[in-house]
Amino acid sequence: MTVSSNPEFVLASASPRRIELLAQIGIVPHSVIPADIDETPNSTELPRPLAARLAREKAIAVATQAPDRWILAADTVVAVGRRILPKAEDEAVAESCLGLLSGRAHRVYGGVALVSPEGHLRERCVMTRVKFKRLDDAERRAYLDLGEWQGKAGGYAIQGRAAAYVSAISGSYSNVVGLPLFETASLLKGMEGESAT
Repeated sequence: MTVSSNPEFVLASASPRRIELLAQIGIVPHSVIPADIDETPNSTELPRPLAARLAREKAIAVATQAPDRWILAADTVVAVGRRILPKAEDEAVAESCLGLLSGRAHRVYGGVALVSPEGHLRERCVMTRVKFKRLDDAERRAYLDLGEWQGKAGGYAIQGRAAAYVSAISGSYSNVVGLPLFETASLLKGMEGESAT
């Protein structure tokens, strides 16, 4: 599916991973406007509702800047049980995340939201289960030294060296990278259908 010849849409994210994932299935946003919102979880917020809310708020925020366009937004939340893992902005956070992931299964929630020029909202939320092998000290140190964890939810990038630590995955792989492609393509396909009517 190619959207470039159809009604224009704005990607509410500057994530190079999301842009690359869209390109993988032949989709190119007309423009990119990163959303500037507070991504702090509410005190009692669970991982799935958080991912859905952040994607929705990003889409709505950017829609006010481009009211005549379709807006696509997404967010990724990594959780061990009910514990939401942060984006790793420094090595200490990344090391803590790796400790929590080591030898355990975790869940990656991907929220996707699409807002129409008329303000109609469509949403999807996807969950992928990922299991890590038990990491020894040398493996943790080697991964931290690579720096792949920087800015990544949960402190790792499955499309990089961390792939060697994943012993099992159930669900959407692209969701773990940063955007569930099947669900995103379905939302955009609906956009095409609505615009044709």
